[in-house]
Amino acid sequence: MIPYGCQHITEEDIQAVVDVLHSDWLTQGPMVPRFEQAVADYCGVAHGVAVNSATSALHIACLSLGLGKGDWLWTSPITFVASANCGLYCGAQVDFVDIDPLTYNMSSEALAKKLAIAERKGNLPKIVVPVHMCGQSCDMTAIHALSKHYGFKIIEDASHAIGGSYRQEPIGCSRYSDITVFSFHPVKIITTGEGGMAVTNNSKLAEHMKRLRSHGITRIPEQMTHIPDGPWYYQQIELGFNYRMTELQAALGKSQLERIEKIVYRRTELAMRYDEMLTNLPLTTPWKHPDCQSSHHLYILRIKPTSDVSRNRFFHHLYKNGIGVNVHYIPAHTQPWYRSMGFREGDFPEAEAYYREAISLPLFPTLTDQAQEEIIHLIKKVIQS
Repeated sequence: MIPYGCQHITEEDIQAVVDVLHSDWLTQGPMVPRFEQAVADYCGVAHGVAVNSATSALHIACLSLGLGKGDWLWTSPITFVASANCGLYCGAQVDFVDIDPLTYNMSSEALAKKLAIAERKGNLPKIVVPVHMCGQSCDMTAIHALSKHYGFKIIEDASHAIGGSYRQEPIGCSRYSDITVFSFHPVKIITTGEGGMAVTNNSKLAEHMKRLRSHGITRIPEQMTHIPDGPWYYQQIELGFNYRMTELQAALGKSQLERIEKIVYRRTELAMRYDEMLTNLPLTTPWKHPDCQSSHHLYILRIKPTSDVSRNRFFHHLYKNGIGVNVHYIPAHTQPWYRSMGFREGDFPEAEAYYREAISLPLFPTLTDQAQEEIIHLIKKVIQS
């Protein structure tokens, strides 16, 4: 089976982890700060806060921005549910903004219309979470301008997008948002096994997120209620979590980051080969925004409604022939948990139309040209059958 995504672990990665195993620290040592600084430097920001998953990063990002009961968080319906759940974790209410039919990202036009209505009703969002689907940035210039007009905060869910760029700057540069979140799950651009990171230029937000990831505990005397009893002393000054990343994970991530340019180059090369080989078929290949350089986490086709082959038939034909295709994503508002809140089919028509037609093809750095050509052969075979 050729999977839709797969980690690439080198001998250098393995040695980096082994070195940590031989060190004095398996957790809360020097490697996590080194990895945080390496990612921050790569993105051109001041701070990185490493955690055990991107879901945890989204949660503490929301908390650091003060999201709570009575507030609203808006995100895209085409995303993994974590992008919305982070709002619920904070006691806030969640809503969605329909997607752009070309990019599959949150539509800035739909966002503008929804914000104007929300302003009249008095229920503007406190936080908007644009999701950089497949590794291609949302229209952050427009979304940032709307944030200034309506007063909401922005968390970029860049789980797919480390290594990508927007307007010739790295995704995560913090020019257009308060916080950006990355995922280091094994199928993502680089991996720490499981893990995530929030990056920001705001030192107060960074300090708050670091405290939240470790039980709400501080060792900084200025933050305590009285003078420390001694050098061992700490205080829990708020309710936090055990969201820490281990030294082993950080070592793997730092090693992988050192070759991110090669990883993204190969992903881009494979995406371009797909584009070329799928020309003139009844399929919609990914549209590339001229302001963006995608990191190409996913390669998503849409099966045109005029095609004689349904998406389900297309999926099953490839899968039974050893191609691990997938579908990203089931619209979040159609999940039972969100239906129980009142969401229904028809609420976000572009997202629902996308879901009926979308299929993700295998895309990862070690996918060979030969394997990719076999995928194309099977695609043509099912279309012509």
